[in-house]
Amino acid sequence: MDSLSGEFDMQATHVGVPATSRLADGRGWSIHDYVCEAGPGDRPFEERHESVSIAAVVAGSFNYASDRGRALLHPGALLLGNHGACYECGHDHGVGDRCIAVKFAPDYFAEIAATAAGSSKFRFPAAMLPSARETLPHTVMLEAGGRQRDRLKIEEDLVGFVAGVVRALSGAGAVAARVSAQDSRRLSRALRHIENHAEQPLDLDRLAGVAAMSKFHFLRVFRRALGTTPYQHVLALRLRRAALRLLTTPEAVSAIAYDSGFGDLSTFNAAFRERFGKNPTAFRRAG
Repeated sequence: MDSLSGEFDMQATHVGVPATSRLADGRGWSIHDYVCEAGPGDRPFEERHESVSIAAVVAGSFNYASDRGRALLHPGALLLGNHGACYECGHDHGVGDRCIAVKFAPDYFAEIAATAAGSSKFRFPAAMLPSARETLPHTVMLEAGGRQRDRLKIEEDLVGFVAGVVRALSGAGAVAARVSAQDSRRLSRALRHIENHAEQPLDLDRLAGVAAMSKFHFLRVFRRALGTTPYQHVLALRLRRAALRLLTTPEAVSAIAYDSGFGDLSTFNAAFRERFGKNPTAFRRAG
């Protein structure tokens, strides 16, 4: 099998940088499970994207700086890396994260971009893409993809995933704006609280309190930094976790719905169909 030399693999020589396992690869593409245990005391290192990189954040939050600006990465978001661009990841406000990273050779990515964006010279215009309707199903498939054995299906899913990302960005999808270091620190606390309590009832008073902000300021800054609202972020996180369990466990749909934080099955079914285009049972069969 062909593989790509990658920035994530090279980082293993530094202290406080990610450990990476290669999940699958083929000619012009590879998938990596990227686990980092760095925290506020670890100095970020400048790295270089040796390929076109898209990483789905599965857990944790961290700051990412690239040629396209800075962004606060969070579960459900996609880290975007242009070929040849330098970048840094910092954990100023918490310890650790996990990402599933996809890397494409520049010529393979150019073929996909030529169709999806109308130009083979397409480059990511932003450092991060918030969780989006167009990419959520593919993000779940990517997270579950390492458990698959069929390379043909894996690669087909990856091409669809990358094309969806390119279409979302070339169609002027939501792009997050930069916020102050203080607001970034406060939002990180709220994001980690959401991640740890997503299956529980959450309200604006509690989240704004965790962030030490007024409710209005919290709503405004959250949307500015993440490109989405707190409710939509929580909903996407619950649905992503539920979809992954549908694909990887034999558990009953009702049990998954309630465990994921949905108060009743009809609400879960409606939200799932609206995001994934299928009801949970059909999604499980198709996956």
